[in-house]
Amino acid sequence: MVVLADKSGGGVGGSPGLGSYGLQVLTGRWFMVFASLLILSMSGATYMFGLYSGDIKSSLGYDQTTLNLLSFFKDLGGNIGIISGLIMEVTPPWVVLSMGAAMNFVGYFMIWLAVTKRIAKPEVWQMCLYICIGSNSQAFANTGALVTCVKNFPESRGVVLGLLKGFVGLSGAIITQLFHAFYGDNSKSLILLIGWLPAAISCISLPTIRILKIVGRSNELKIFYRLLYISLALAGFLMIIIIVQNIFIFKRAEYAGSVSVVIILLLAPLAVVFREEFKIWKIKRQMFDDASDNLKVVTENPPSIELPHNQATQPATNNPQHEENPLSAIQPAANTQHPVSCWNNVFRPPERGSDYTILQALFSIDMLIIFIATAFGVGGTLTAIDNLGQIGRSLGYPSKSISTFISLVSIWNYLGRVTSGFASEMLLAKYQFPRPLMLTLVLLLSCTGHLLIAFGVPNSLYVASVIMGFCFGAQWPLIYAVISELFGLKYYSTLYNIGAAASPFGAYMLNVRVAGNLYDKMAKKQLAVNGLARKQGEDLSCNGTECYKLAFLIITVATLMGSIVSFILVIRTRKFYKGDIYKKFREQAERSNQH
Repeated sequence: MVVLADKSGGGVGGSPGLGSYGLQVLTGRWFMVFASLLILSMSGATYMFGLYSGDIKSSLGYDQTTLNLLSFFKDLGGNIGIISGLIMEVTPPWVVLSMGAAMNFVGYFMIWLAVTKRIAKPEVWQMCLYICIGSNSQAFANTGALVTCVKNFPESRGVVLGLLKGFVGLSGAIITQLFHAFYGDNSKSLILLIGWLPAAISCISLPTIRILKIVGRSNELKIFYRLLYISLALAGFLMIIIIVQNIFIFKRAEYAGSVSVVIILLLAPLAVVFREEFKIWKIKRQMFDDASDNLKVVTENPPSIELPHNQATQPATNNPQHEENPLSAIQPAANTQHPVSCWNNVFRPPERGSDYTILQALFSIDMLIIFIATAFGVGGTLTAIDNLGQIGRSLGYPSKSISTFISLVSIWNYLGRVTSGFASEMLLAKYQFPRPLMLTLVLLLSCTGHLLIAFGVPNSLYVASVIMGFCFGAQWPLIYAVISELFGLKYYSTLYNIGAAASPFGAYMLNVRVAGNLYDKMAKKQLAVNGLARKQGEDLSCNGTECYKLAFLIITVATLMGSIVSFILVIRTRKFYKGDIYKKFREQAERSNQH
């Protein structure tokens, strides 16, 4: 028996009106995808550290080691999302998103107050706390929006991860354009913008982000490709406008014009949403009309039912032994077994692809391999991105070129994410090409970017920015998809964040302990050679290729080790990726469609 509800308020025999189509759009899965895209397009403030780190350094008088320590806590907050994952296990997504919005505003607003000297100069540990809280909001936004979308579209998880993480990669360039239109060239105001704007977008989108029933649709992948084309148009426009802005001097009016185009392209996915939800609404209305016609026919012409002679003459009896309980089909059998401790099966995990518990995944060799590869791979590229401003200044690039490096990283970060997400999904579906192998290749490619920085080849920092941005972006969809495929989706909100926690660990080792220390040592050596002494409160600066040469040679070796570790995972999972890893989700969608 199928019951169709008319949400327009009409009774049986009525048809859904225009109001129910609006409700269909606002509560549909595709509007939820659009809202997630919007949230994540504003959640990449951690990748813009190179734009405002100079203001923090000069305003508060930090040396490079202290600045890199702040960068570490920024990475720590941005990637330690285990708390948000655990909260997501027991609460709906809107709770996680609202908490992230509050943390985003508080953290960056306090940094803005310190940099603009509206409050007394904070201690270093206070600034570390502020930036950790602000950047941790990104983990909450990712957990609330991205994890929800992956659970709603499990058969397209690579595409979903690539598209959504791609918008995170674009967010740096998007927010930069908005910043220039709102505040001109006042770089300190950028900190204020990334404090209030992402929080506002998250609050507006709260009601739409939720877990939905899995419904398999044949055109699902085509819709995601349409969204991809729109995002490519947005990335292409941003690339062109960045180049133009570096040739000509833009004023507020020109920035306002470019921002108008950016906003139009950000809202363009709504056209896809309206079209797809209208198709779904028409199908539901047709089903409603067909059911109403059938009900009308049955009411006007009730069918005659002939009973067998023995049943027609025999009186009805109420035999409790033969009477079926209608609830018995849905009531689970009583659990007579004693509860088993979660520690008893930690080292007896299920087959790959099944739902691991959090502890089973945490103590598995596969997760250890992913953690090491992520620490070395993401940690190395993140060190390069966070230090691009300082690297450019040490090599003598003009300030306009440094801004170009940041924008190039943002654009190619996006391209890396969508390329790895869509390409890995296509290669997996057609050729059973394992995602861990693609991760290994990306890590090898990033080594070339590290070497370009190490040897300081003239004008090579433009190419290095492209490679670093692409490789950094490409790693994330692959890592998150591999975690979801190997350990299941039941506890994905927590396991997703366990994998991300490797990034700040690697960033601390490579950024703070290696790059920061070696930079400061070389800067002090240059002062000693020139017979100069560092003044109180003066930032410590280094010039020349030697500032980062040894650091990035060490990072290259570490990344190469990460690629070797990643290849071990390829060998361990080769049998798993030769099978049909999405079979159970297709069966679940078929059962859902039948009901």
